[in-house]
Amino acid sequence: MKTELLAPAKDKEIAFAAINCGADAVYIGAGSYGARHNACNSLDDIKEVVDYAHRFWAKVYVTVNTILTDEELKNAVQLVIDLDKIGVDAVLVQDMGLLNEIIKLQNSNSVNIPIHMSTQCDNRDAEKISFFSKIGVSRVVLARELSIEQIKNIHKANPNIELEGFIHGALCVSYSGQCYLSQYIGGRSANRGECAQPCRKNYSIITDSGEYLAKNIPALCLKDFNASEHIHELIDAGICSFKIEGRLKDEGYVKNIVSYYRQELDKYSQKTSSGKSMIEFTPNPAKSFNRGFTDYFLKGRSNCYNLISPKSRGEYIGTVTTASKNTINIKTSMLIHHQDGLCFETTDGLEGFLVNTASKISDNLYLITTNRNLELKPGTKIYRNVDTEFEKELLKPVKRQIGVYISFKNNVLTLTDEDNISIQIPINEGEKANNPDKIQETFIKQFSKTGESDFYIKEIKIESELPFMPISIVNKLRRDSFEMLMNKRLNEYKRPLPKTITYADYYKSECDYRANVHNKSAEEFYNKCNCKITEWSLERALPNHKTELMRTKHCIRYAFGMCTKISHTPHKVLFLVDEKGVKYPLEFDCKNCEMVILRP
Repeated sequence: MKTELLAPAKDKEIAFAAINCGADAVYIGAGSYGARHNACNSLDDIKEVVDYAHRFWAKVYVTVNTILTDEELKNAVQLVIDLDKIGVDAVLVQDMGLLNEIIKLQNSNSVNIPIHMSTQCDNRDAEKISFFSKIGVSRVVLARELSIEQIKNIHKANPNIELEGFIHGALCVSYSGQCYLSQYIGGRSANRGECAQPCRKNYSIITDSGEYLAKNIPALCLKDFNASEHIHELIDAGICSFKIEGRLKDEGYVKNIVSYYRQELDKYSQKTSSGKSMIEFTPNPAKSFNRGFTDYFLKGRSNCYNLISPKSRGEYIGTVTTASKNTINIKTSMLIHHQDGLCFETTDGLEGFLVNTASKISDNLYLITTNRNLELKPGTKIYRNVDTEFEKELLKPVKRQIGVYISFKNNVLTLTDEDNISIQIPINEGEKANNPDKIQETFIKQFSKTGESDFYIKEIKIESELPFMPISIVNKLRRDSFEMLMNKRLNEYKRPLPKTITYADYYKSECDYRANVHNKSAEEFYNKCNCKITEWSLERALPNHKTELMRTKHCIRYAFGMCTKISHTPHKVLFLVDEKGVKYPLEFDCKNCEMVILRP
């Protein structure tokens, strides 16, 4: 069985790094219309990524996954045409208007590119996945909130559509595509790639009687997702592509996380691309940005929230034994380095400091001095969110190379790579070697110098006598043969074929603002699918009735031990109050274990 490891890329350099570290595919934003407004790339840069990825038979997906105005839609349609022309392997879409226009392009044979429905489409209902399967899209990116059992049932009901699931990274507290809080507060729409992340801000929680349950805490902040312990179960459930979140993350983060999941996935399945990565560091997700880890709802409700701080906590390293001003003894089995960034939790969030000096006193004890005075009690947990030595390791280049078998027999040199792509080069009979053993030794030695090429040698077989060749000729032969083999690989690469997308009855007869219909073509799409749109997107017009600004599986009642399903705590009406004093009513859909933030 083969599964895909899908990595994020803010720009082409990070895309190259992700591919080198073993990603089977990368997803990247174009110049406009991606759900990460600050992660844009030119067509020329994307073409470079495509050309590089295809050397390893890795794929490139481009995000065009915001909702669009009528005017933007015209440009987005041209963008899809251009992306198809430069060899992109799929486009991620949220706007049904863009999907509607792609159907028209397919009918006129103007594009031939697979369509993936972005997680921004709120892909949590089995009925919606079935709809996408019926109309013929190639893949659906599932909502993060689904359990393994729900994924399994979706796959069983829809075996003909690819299911992509997240495996690591930051979590949106809201169902994706259903968060309007940023738009409501400041006009920065998450559905248009401009989210201001109000979910990471501080709020107070009060009752209708004015009682404070909490003051100034990141009440909507979640830990980061880590599904590494469930890879085998997720494969069995039907996930064909494992997606790492993080199109705004830096190169070090991407290299570390991709390398880690490459190693983990290889334990259970084959990769969908070629080659192996030569990594000189030991990947460890805890050493990259994280707010603590959660497997979210894969196995049911968990303590997924982080009510301390939205900042990176990093890895737990040990506890304080004694402390005095800027001198601390830490009980730890890990190495601590000069200029490491350490932190600890307080009632006001995370407090950080730098290591000035670090002295190992015993196997499990470090004496450190810090860059400022601190008041720490024995037993305080210490975390490291900057490991200076590890960061240096991440700066080292990673090379990815494809295994190749080489044989020489009867004056024919044959190169065959790990995908059975093969070339043959006749070696014109030259001067007979005076020392056949020596020329064979030289040939093997020089051909083994793969250096910066895209290949590494798995085996060299010399099955008949080599003619005499100077070292310069052997080196040129190596370079030329590797180039020929790569050209043949690129010619043999097969882009995924798209399905023909059609119209089918939508699973709802009508939809309101939560369908995110932002242009006339989207309305046309729903009409052709026999679904009436009763309201434009919230970004176009604020409804004049009770409005959900966010719907989430994270529940404040549960977080504060007030869940009516597991305790006998009296029901209380709760409000979320932001730092400006705006009071947001909270509703609790206990049947579905969901919390709703309403418009004030």
